[in-house]
Amino acid sequence: MAMSADYIRTSLQSLYGDTISAGDIRAWCAMNDSNYQTVTNKLAQYKVSRGSWNLTVREKMEQKYQSSPTIIPAQEQNLIPEKDDTFVKFGNFGDIRKIIQSSLFYPTFITGLSGNGKTFSVEQACAQLGRELIRVNITIETDEDDLIGGFRLVNGETVWHNGPVIEALERGAILLLDEIDLASNKILCLQSVLEGKGVFLKKIGKYVRPAAGFNVFATANTKGKGSDDGRFIGTNVLNEAFLERFPVTFEQSYPAPAVEQRILEGISLDLGIEDRDFCKRLVDWADIIRKTFFDGGIDEIISTRRLVHVIRAYSIFADKAKAIQVCVNRFDDETKQAFLELYDKVDVDFEMPSEEQQKQALDSHNFS
Repeated sequence: MAMSADYIRTSLQSLYGDTISAGDIRAWCAMNDSNYQTVTNKLAQYKVSRGSWNLTVREKMEQKYQSSPTIIPAQEQNLIPEKDDTFVKFGNFGDIRKIIQSSLFYPTFITGLSGNGKTFSVEQACAQLGRELIRVNITIETDEDDLIGGFRLVNGETVWHNGPVIEALERGAILLLDEIDLASNKILCLQSVLEGKGVFLKKIGKYVRPAAGFNVFATANTKGKGSDDGRFIGTNVLNEAFLERFPVTFEQSYPAPAVEQRILEGISLDLGIEDRDFCKRLVDWADIIRKTFFDGGIDEIISTRRLVHVIRAYSIFADKAKAIQVCVNRFDDETKQAFLELYDKVDVDFEMPSEEQQKQALDSHNFS
């Protein structure tokens, strides 16, 4: 007759005490006509080291978890993003806002080139609607423990700690998965979450259902198919079943020149700069570069984010030439020079920095 693990443990404990050795188990097996390997397999949870078992370990662990909190409660904090007075609505913002406002579960994928306001639009939609937002920056290393949660050591106690996905589920918040195309196949732990079914926390035996208003947004530079031109190194081909769980995909473009000028003017005024002509010329410059890029004439592009960098640099250095140069120094020498020469043609008041000035600006940029 097969003997249960509890019977074996109790019998061994009565004969040899709480701590037993391999010799004790072999002796017990001889007395009870049992197989040593079968018995040790049933006692696996009590093994503390090679050839040693502590038959009270499980009881102590159960008492420990019964007397201490299993889940760390979420900190009471306001997760509603701050409104940015310089924000200008454009592109898909209206649709994104409608989806969030509906409070329906409707996972949304937003793709587009870098620096065109994908993340910012979701943040500001939440800010305007007073909705909590939990943003998770995805990397190749992001796994279930990072997203769902896991056990942590707190004040000498091992307790469960919710990950950002569980926090968003329980709070009915917007979950923003930023740069989702950098993820590995470990992101598949979110399959049930993207179906609106919540998730079962197998490590603590708890099922978490989504609270009203919970939704998922994902941003990416690609459509989850990798980067053929190599511009976005590190992006991966995402699982087709994972991508299929996003009902809609928005393609975010750079704002139209008039809109982009309003963005730069708002930021410049916020920084105490009043130079509409400079903002307009920057926008015209970027527009020419983008058209050339999309026609295949160059391999680099000036994003809206980089134009904002130029405005901020100008507010610091009070020097347009230096502001533009330090912000295009990230490009290779040939591209940088072409960008500077193009701006020289766009802005008649612009003085092209000399080679010595360019070297000094580059040195100061590298030093910083």
